Amino acid sequence: MSEFAGAREIRFQLYDLLDTEALATRARFSGQGRDVYDAVLDTAERVAAEYFAPHTRAADLREPWLEDGKVTLLPEVKAALDAFAAAGFLGAHHDEALGGLQLPWTVTQACLSYFQAANIATTAYPFLTIAAGNLLARFADEAQQRRYLKPMLAGRYFGTMCLSEPQAGSSLSDIKTTARPRDNGSYALRGTKQWISGGEHELAENIVHLVLARTEGAPPGAKGLSLFIVPRYRVNDDGNRGTANDIALVSLLHKMGYRGTVSTILNFGENDRCVAYLIGEPNQGLAYMFQMMNEARIGVGLGAAMLAHAGYLHALDYAKTRLQGRHPGGKDTTAPPVAIVEHADVKRMLLAQKAYAEGAMALCFYAARLVDDEMTAPDEAARQDAGLLLELLTPICKTWPSDYGPRANDLAIQVLGGYGYTRDYPVEQYYRDNRLNPIHEGTNGIQAIDLLGRKAGLEDGRALALLSARIAATCQEAFATQGLTEHARALEHAVATMRQVTETHLRALAAGKRNEALANASLYAEALGHVIVAWMWLRQALVAERRLAAAAPPEADYLRGKRQACRYFFAYELPRVAPLAAILERMEQTCAETSPDWL
Repeated sequence: MSEFAGAREIRFQLYDLLDTEALATRARFSGQGRDVYDAVLDTAERVAAEYFAPHTRAADLREPWLEDGKVTLLPEVKAALDAFAAAGFLGAHHDEALGGLQLPWTVTQACLSYFQAANIATTAYPFLTIAAGNLLARFADEAQQRRYLKPMLAGRYFGTMCLSEPQAGSSLSDIKTTARPRDNGSYALRGTKQWISGGEHELAENIVHLVLARTEGAPPGAKGLSLFIVPRYRVNDDGNRGTANDIALVSLLHKMGYRGTVSTILNFGENDRCVAYLIGEPNQGLAYMFQMMNEARIGVGLGAAMLAHAGYLHALDYAKTRLQGRHPGGKDTTAPPVAIVEHADVKRMLLAQKAYAEGAMALCFYAARLVDDEMTAPDEAARQDAGLLLELLTPICKTWPSDYGPRANDLAIQVLGGYGYTRDYPVEQYYRDNRLNPIHEGTNGIQAIDLLGRKAGLEDGRALALLSARIAATCQEAFATQGLTEHARALEHAVATMRQVTETHLRALAAGKRNEALANASLYAEALGHVIVAWMWLRQALVAERRLAAAAPPEADYLRGKRQACRYFFAYELPRVAPLAAILERMEQTCAETSPDWL
């Protein structure tokens, strides 16, 4: 097992829970199987351990810096990214015609999870490049793909997403960056973008910025945004790098976490020489960018889960070896101290971390499997259901892991006591890194408004009905399994509660009471997220129960741990839904009705 990610856990999620091997029966994945997937996972674990994990602390202590006018990073960062590209991970899921391996998205995300656990900051560069490449593969024309996508898949070019601006933040309707048509079909871009991760560096030959901007005469608001390819360096017709494209670094931004990831403010077109190339149709930019944003949101959730899991593994190892104190009933002060893992309160903190981390992992891997089903399921109805369910779950995949991942890391610090908040141990960095994730790719509050204000009512409620039906099927299986009946009953009740809450809010939204209905959207996202993660835990417990009879140590202990973490979640976490639902059902307006003058 890696120090930062549990190989057994990842394989449990892929094979025992999601039956990823079955994907090999589909035409796109013909010739693949568990032997192929295991080999790829082993490679990911090895590359992550050899190239990413060793400089995690060093990159945190030595942020990117300016030297002779260039952004400079530790040399280990480029070595790691070169190894990532050489192993084929940038294009692993793409078509063979593009040089990819046509691996399932579920498998490629499992591979990425090793890198996220090993070094989240360095992994941000390929993470963004993969997401940008997926957008180009779907919406860019053939010439654009040949010029920009292929070098990205080879690791020669990296990608970014450029949405936020100093005055706009998450309010994309207020974007001011403009794009003016030029005679040759390209555009002259001008504006400022902020919080651009990977926006300036020397790690690759070129950086392909995907930029939201407004063309002349475009409709106001988000409907008037178009999406452009804006390379750091222009690319000549022969494919070689050309001249600089009038993109200037304004400032490096310094963060509490992800400190090894370059974060920038960029000016485009200060000298009116920044050339941009339109992707697809004008005024469709936000729709195109949602492809990248939604993928990134699930990726942020998975990163939060993996940081939580890395912290849990470290806290668990520490608790098993740290001797301190005696059991409350032990009166003999001459008796040797026990490992702190023997103390009930430490077990509570470890079980909570396990429940949060592995529940979040299950949620994000489930979403990855929905991506595969949406693209490759043999039945059209199954593809449509997968896409609809994925749309509903995406904001929860982002919010729940990034809310509860930092809570897990906070508990890891607590397990280590005073050592936990020193830099001698990695758990304080896991917390700092993870604390950024509730803000990354759209704050959790915005995700919650999207969930309740739009996703919960998709297709007249069919999305939520589909989710409820899948949970009900799991509950029926649990009712027939000894030890899980009460869990199934509790989950059924929680689902019914949330459906009632949802109907109340959808009626209010239909009546035009949008402000009132969305005032507590964050509570709705938390409550529904708890219900869904409880479902994920019940699914894991069912697998554990089926396999325990034939299992021997240490596998039997691993499966009992699954069962116990499920018990913890249903005893300590699922009951949180009821008080949240009560606040939601009465549409409490305390926060909405608070005057800024009172604060």
